[in-house]
Amino acid sequence: MSGILVAYFSATGTTARAAASIADTLGAALYEIAPVTPYTKADLNWMNPFSRSTREMKGKDNRPPLGSAEIDLAPYDTIVLGFPIWWYVAPTLVNSFLEKYDFSGKKLILFATSGGSDFGKTALKMAPSCPGAEIVEGRVFKRKDSPEAPGQWAAALRL
Repeated sequence: MSGILVAYFSATGTTARAAASIADTLGAALYEIAPVTPYTKADLNWMNPFSRSTREMKGKDNRPPLGSAEIDLAPYDTIVLGFPIWWYVAPTLVNSFLEKYDFSGKKLILFATSGGSDFGKTALKMAPSCPGAEIVEGRVFKRKDSPEAPGQWAAALRL
């Protein structure tokens, strides 16, 4: 059996809770993708054109620096990758993570949290950051979903 890693970025804790449930269900390792400087509520104000998140997402080549510890991906063939949906794609911090490591030959199963958006073009926009990886759109968890939904989804993956 190949190793499974649940890697996630969470700005408010919502994606972290989903990731923990998924990792627990799969018996997988859990890894947080963290920025050097955590996001504040003001940073996440998407209505403010000068907020940190808005500026990062408008600069498509913007790659915020990672603050998370180094990780050896060699033991993992499958990475369940989670993040909130920002502007219909993954936050650029996720691209920072993908571009730092070699994901060739690995399967990335995506999950996301969102107030209402679906994946949109997330996988398409993410692909250049992880050449050679197989990207699979998984599930977007929304506010209306039960707290058990991430674990139930993970169990259905049969990894």
